[in-house]
Formats: sequence, structure tokens, C-alpha cells
Amino acid sequence: MLYKQNLLLGALLILLSELMFASMGASVKYVTQTLPSEMAVFMRNLFGLALLMPLVWSNGLVSLRTHIFHLHLLRSVAGVSAMYCFFYALANLQLADGMLLKMTSPLFMPLIAWFWLSEPLRSRILLAIGIGFVGVILVLNPEGEFNHVALIGLLGGAFASLAKVTLRRLGRSEPSVRVVFYFALLSSIISAIPMLWSWQQPTPAEWGWLALIGLMGTLGQLMLTRGYAIAAAATVSPMTYASVLFGALYGYLFWQETLTTQFVLGALLIAFAGILAIGFRERIDDTLVSDPTRP
Repeated sequence: MLYKQNLLLGALLILLSELMFASMGASVKYVTQTLPSEMAVFMRNLFGLALLMPLVWSNGLVSLRTHIFHLHLLRSVAGVSAMYCFFYALANLQLADGMLLKMTSPLFMPLIAWFWLSEPLRSRILLAIGIGFVGVILVLNPEGEFNHVALIGLLGGAFASLAKVTLRRLGRSEPSVRVVFYFALLSSIISAIPMLWSWQQPTPAEWGWLALIGLMGTLGQLMLTRGYAIAAAATVSPMTYASVLFGALYGYLFWQETLTTQFVLGALLIAFAGILAIGFRERIDDTLVSDPTRP
């Protein structure tokens, strides 16, 4: 009974987190029409950090003590790199396309394990990767030529895979607030550097959108971290593909973006391939993150 309760709660938390991320994505797409994406990345992290401070203060600074800082740093570097790629893709592609690129990360996880750990690429994994990238081609390469935005979005999927591997390990021993706090703090420091040469004074309305991006991103991270901590990744990870549906809905409502048959087919292939590869993720999480020397 407890297992079923944890499974349902974990699935619900991840579903809600993807709604938050899709809402954040729509806000990013809107605000980057007038502001640089570097500012959106920095403000997402800074506002998220500010929102967490009262909670951290109420728990006491001792609650931030950690013995695995290297994993927080790894997750932050990978996560903020993925965020730059993701925000850039959202600003220049249809919203559903940008959300779908975020979901290519399971396809990169076996490749990371093969490259860094010499893990064999079994036939099932190779099949999943092949199916997934056929889906990517259908969605983003309908005329036979990749554009640079699509490639940057795919790079974001690779960075996101590194971040998600560390997230699963962090969720087993670290409280959700601590995980999200370190991500917000370290990501704010990292993203402050590019923001310095792209600063543009926001209007009052733009400040509101930037704050909303930080709020939704922080809530999404808290829900995602807690969801993975109480339920097995292999059983709840398929729920993360709901962000593509939420993104498609936002795109249709606010930008009159429509989905083609080719997009739907490609999205289904990517989702199928990601779910097929998810079983492999459970086997690499502990091994990959246990070595602090790995990037």
C-alpha cells in the first residue's frame, strides 16, 4: 500500500512539475521577444534563490550542510548549461518543439555511461537511441537540413541528462530544499557572468515576467526533486513527457502554433525511445555520480 501511495504521489508531483516547467517555458518565450535570453537565465536563478531564502532561514543555516558538495556543483554546471540551450531554443522555435528537445535527455544517458564508464551499449539501448533520433529528425528536420537552433537544443538535452543523473542521487540523501537551494545559488553565480555583457533594463511588466519565471522554475524543481526521491525513476519518468503536451497547448493558445502529423509521429517516437531507455538509467545513476572527478 505504501509503495502504491508513493508511486501515485511521485507521479503527481512530476506531472505538476512539468506543468510548472511548461508554464515557465511559455513565459520565457514571451519575455525573450524583448529581453536577451541570458537575462532570463540569470533572473530565473536569482528570483528562485530569493524565494528559497525565507524557507532556508526558517530551517537554519545548518540545514545547508552537505558532504556531497561536488554533486551539487556538477548538477548546477550541467543544469545551467542545459538552461541556456533550452531558453535559446524556446525563443527561436515553436514552444512544443522546444519542450520536446528538453525530453531528449534519456537518449544521451547511455552514451554518457559508455563514454565515461565504458558501459556496453546493448542492443535494446542502441535501438532506443536510434528510434529516438529518428523522432528528432521528423520533428526538427522536415526539409532535410538541421538548423543551428535545433542542434543547440539537442546539446541542452545532453547537459540535462548529466543534471538528471545527479538529481536522482542527490534526492536519496539530500532534502529537496537543500538540493534546489544549491542549484539556485551556484547557477546564479555562474549565469551572472554572461548577464553582465547582455544587461538591458527591464520594464515593470518585464520584471513581473522574470519573477514569474523564477517562481515557476523553483516550484517545478522542488516538485521534481521530491517526486524522484519517493518513487522509482523507471516508473514515474514517463510522466515528464506531459510537458510537451502542456507546451503544445500554450503554443496553440498564445501563438497560434499548430502541430503537424509529422511532429506528432516524431514526438511519439521520442517518448517511446525515452521510456525504453529509462530502465537503463537506474543502473547507471549510482555508478556515475559516485565519482566526483567525472564532469
